Amino acid sequence: MATRTELTVNSREVLGKKVKVLRRAGVTPGNIFGRGVESTAIQVPTSELIHVLKSAGRNEIVYLKLADGEPRPTFVKHVQHHPIADNILHVDFLQISLKERVRIDVPVHITGLSPAVDRYGGILTLGLDHITVEALPTDVPSAVEADVSSLEEVDSAFHVGDLQIPEGVTLLTDPEQVVAKVSPPAVVQVDVVAEPAEGEELVAGAPGEEPAAAEESEE
Repeated sequence: MATRTELTVNSREVLGKKVKVLRRAGVTPGNIFGRGVESTAIQVPTSELIHVLKSAGRNEIVYLKLADGEPRPTFVKHVQHHPIADNILHVDFLQISLKERVRIDVPVHITGLSPAVDRYGGILTLGLDHITVEALPTDVPSAVEADVSSLEEVDSAFHVGDLQIPEGVTLLTDPEQVVAKVSPPAVVQVDVVAEPAEGEELVAGAPGEEPAAAEESEE
């Protein structure tokens, strides 16, 4: 049985630009929102939030424990980072119902080695890094795998329709979209310098000019 991920959060009264005080104290401001749910301002110890973000998958349910009731099932919807320091500035949680299907993006992980890359020097190019699915929250996969070891020839492709989608999950992305494709190897152009004719010599010309044959001296 999978381990249930829980995170203790507290209601937040500090709003607006004043949240800088929270961040300096090692606390991250956040919000809980959802369909039919009143938006709630919260705060959470940054160290505990980082631990959950590292241990839980992208689409794993996180149960938020507030003092005012039962743990709320949520998805981490958005994490805002500082553009330079990269520390966490804010986090948004989407509260969900375990009995209602959700539409959500699922990452695509590339696995395996394409024989066309190894054997013919082809270049593996990626078409997309996620798909959109619909499922009950408990059925949403954290990721799906695209095994490119089936790509044996140059120009062969792995399509969305080739992915193994778990039971109970409805694929919403076009099955014909390309996940990965093996492109032909890059062609390196080599400039060939013509050999001088017998009896001629090459003399250096001005920069950027082709060498010219030396003129024969008059007797």
